[in-house]
Amino acid sequence: MSTLLRYCRLFGYFVAFSFSRSFEFRFDFYVRIVMDVVYYTVAIAFFKILYLHTPTIGGWTESQTLIFVAAYCMVDAINMTLFSNNMWQLPMLINRGDLDYYLIRPVSSLFFLSLRDFAANSFVNLIITIGIMTWALHQYPGNFSLLQLALFFALLLNGNLIFYCLNLLFNLPTFFLHSPQGFSHMVWSLNKFGERPDRIFQGLTRKILTSILPFLLIASFPTRLLLEEFDWQILVHTLVVSVLLFCFLLWAWHKALRTYSSASS
Repeated sequence: MSTLLRYCRLFGYFVAFSFSRSFEFRFDFYVRIVMDVVYYTVAIAFFKILYLHTPTIGGWTESQTLIFVAAYCMVDAINMTLFSNNMWQLPMLINRGDLDYYLIRPVSSLFFLSLRDFAANSFVNLIITIGIMTWALHQYPGNFSLLQLALFFALLLNGNLIFYCLNLLFNLPTFFLHSPQGFSHMVWSLNKFGERPDRIFQGLTRKILTSILPFLLIASFPTRLLLEEFDWQILVHTLVVSVLLFCFLLWAWHKALRTYSSASS
């Protein structure tokens, strides 16, 4: 318990420092908020336009798809708040040998490197996405139980874990290749698959996107469990893939650290 409290206190310091630093550059703070709001608006408008020409997409009506859009916007906002800045900086720390500063700390290096830079502006956008989700759920003609909503939001947090694992795994080649960004740019390209209902993908592509590169598990599968008849197979598949992916990340992280050439080597 004392270890957990120590980590929570440390994370609290990260948050306080990040808000203090963000308000020193207020123009940048507000511009970043506006940029994300534009992204959310375009995401909603994209499907709104499609539904002018078709009654369903991937078996979902417009009101159902709006919940899905709100889901991946919320996942994006959480990721941008907690992890994105840290993932962008990781290749630079590796190549410069500055990773030493974080490895000598008396806390988990993975925790420190993943959460040290809390994006205050994206936290504001997270609040906006909660509003979008509330609106989307209100637009839906049916009703949801508290248990359904609790499972839905829990699986969205799990979707964030999946995206974090994939993002970090695509950054790890920097340890071996010393490239400026690893393969992190590929994550954002592949994430476009996760911004579409999973049923539009078939065959081998679907198998890859639900198991090996499980972008469809981030928002689409949680939304299916909320909107459709409960399917244990979807839930178990999501949890098993998440656990295996996280375990593989831990193994790959420690493997990569053993190849790291520090500034003092």
